[in-house]
Amino acid sequence: MGGLPSMVNETARQLRKNQTDAEKHLWRKLRQLKSSGFHFRRQAPIGNFIADFACHSANLIIECDGGQHAHDEAIVRDTERTAWLESQGYKVLRFWNNDVLSNIDGVMQIIHLELGLE
Repeated sequence: MGGLPSMVNETARQLRKNQTDAEKHLWRKLRQLKSSGFHFRRQAPIGNFIADFACHSANLIIECDGGQHAHDEAIVRDTERTAWLESQGYKVLRFWNNDVLSNIDGVMQIIHLELGLE
């Protein structure tokens, strides 16, 4: 019965080892929220998907999207994925990698608002 769950977990492990610069940058900031009671996991398996960052206690998923997410097929896939995650009770926030890298304060302000910290 190894199947899909073990494949998703292995893929998540590999993604954690190979984070993008934007994911690394955002991860450093999200880890600081633990002192406010919000524990984020990176590359967190949820169903058949892997969320870039997930805070289960807040039902919040944060995605860092690169340019590949701007293509029609990816937009459809991301829309379907977001709909499924929302059907599981999660709110999904998406940020472009360049916004994370060039405007981390603005990104964190949106996350803080969503968590009720501002």
